Amino acid sequence: MPTDEKPSRNEDEYFARQNQEQIREMRAKLDAERKKAERSAATNKCPRCGGDLKEQHIEDVKIDECPECGGVWLDRGELDQLKLVNRARGVSGGVLGSLFKRG
Repeated sequence: MPTDEKPSRNEDEYFARQNQEQIREMRAKLDAERKKAERSAATNKCPRCGGDLKEQHIEDVKIDECPECGGVWLDRGELDQLKLVNRARGVSGGVLGSLFKRG
């Protein structure tokens, strides 16, 4: 049985709040997706020249090297891993020395 009565003011406020909350949630989700897309677009790019980084494996440590400018980039913890490998090999003939030798 339809009525011609207007919904109460409280109902209008309730639905307005619900709509605002849904908009906030959607906005937050879109912002998170945009941030993730920006990060993935910047991943594997050289911070110096913007070239594509190539992953190199040195003693089971993955490093990123730029074939365009020759830059070598380490992620968090990779330098510590290389130092441990260097200590295990001894001071002479260490991994770090061979990594930074350029011919």
